[in-house]
Amino acid sequence: MTLIDLAAPVVRSSRLDGLPVAIIGAGPIGLAAAAHLLERGQDFAIYEAGKSAGAAVAAWGHIRLFSPWKHLVDPAARRLLSAAGWAEPEPEGLPTGGELVADYLAPLAALPAIASRTLTGAEVVSVSREGMDRTRSTGRAQTPFLLRLRTADGVREVTARAVIDASGTYRTSNSLGSSGLDPLGLDEVGEQVTSAMPDVLGAERKRFAGRRVAVVGAGHSAANTLLNLATLAAEEPGTEVVWVIRNKSAVRVTTSAEDELQARASIGARVDALVDAGTIERVDSFEVVRLRRTSDGRVELVGRRGDGLSSIEVDLVVNATGFRPDLDMLREIRLELDEIVEAPKRLAPLIDPNVHTCGTVEPHGFAELEQPEPNFFLAGMKSYGRAPTFLLATGYEQVRSIVAFLDGDVRAARNVELVLPATGVCSTGIGGGSSCC
Repeated sequence: MTLIDLAAPVVRSSRLDGLPVAIIGAGPIGLAAAAHLLERGQDFAIYEAGKSAGAAVAAWGHIRLFSPWKHLVDPAARRLLSAAGWAEPEPEGLPTGGELVADYLAPLAALPAIASRTLTGAEVVSVSREGMDRTRSTGRAQTPFLLRLRTADGVREVTARAVIDASGTYRTSNSLGSSGLDPLGLDEVGEQVTSAMPDVLGAERKRFAGRRVAVVGAGHSAANTLLNLATLAAEEPGTEVVWVIRNKSAVRVTTSAEDELQARASIGARVDALVDAGTIERVDSFEVVRLRRTSDGRVELVGRRGDGLSSIEVDLVVNATGFRPDLDMLREIRLELDEIVEAPKRLAPLIDPNVHTCGTVEPHGFAELEQPEPNFFLAGMKSYGRAPTFLLATGYEQVRSIVAFLDGDVRAARNVELVLPATGVCSTGIGGGSSCC
């Protein structure tokens, strides 16, 4: 046995030496980051709030993606899985969220080199620097990050040399209220309001069958739920579907023959056809301001419409208004975020829905994602802030570039190359049209 002299000084070139890169979230982007770090021989630790990898995706596992498998598998992850004997799904196939987890994320997370570095059931509740709040600057870049975790065994803290926050936005929905605040009266009817993409044809069928349901929102999450509710209405008498949007049209689900993702292009056409047929009642230009419980137990949505107030009575409300990042956990981290979409400042102009609604965005990497906090990065859906239309392939290129930068390979980090499927769904300005993508 070798005895260690505890009185002898420990020589370190940096307080960061020997510390891993912390990855928050074991979803598609977090696991892709792990794959790239593994290929470069960099240590890492993954902290996942759910019980298993891909937990957020599994929550909407009944939804079919509009991207085929060829756009859903990260290149580094593919190489690692192939070396382990993984059989890649048919490239042109369109998986459900559940299939994405079962056929890709779960096998990737189960690779010994990744599984041994993953802690599930570990919610990161805050991130800071060891012994430093956000106001202290001297030696900040050389100070380890401190992550506070909430687990079944209690609260504890871990350290890291860098942080990639790929925790996503699924757990933090936008508000039903057009003001960005929860509408007045939400507490009274909260049990009759569901989050986006409920499983209306499966696990939650009994809850929705024979009910009048309002879907609030104008994106693809809303459209998928509308399509499933329309199917339910055809099978379950008495089921009624109301689509509530605050603008005059739902531009993000407008169809286009130029969209290379035809499954995405077809969503709008199918919804439009159901509206024309009367299966879906569309209420546009409706800004929700209040919710009330009626005398017969229904929910009344009160909203501004035109110059006055209008109301809609339903049994259930689906909040499909989109998502926003959880920034509370980052209060002690120095962030430079766009004041509109809450995305990294240099990325925001590429994705701001007030400027355009392109289904794709030009490739970008660490340079657009860097923060004033050295070696801290937002990646994946969380990097988009409140902006929609995120594609997994975009997130994979983000983490490839970030990992190259953390490995000191600045040339590879700056060489951002990615070919995304073209889309014809694009407008610039409010109400204007363009083929900008």
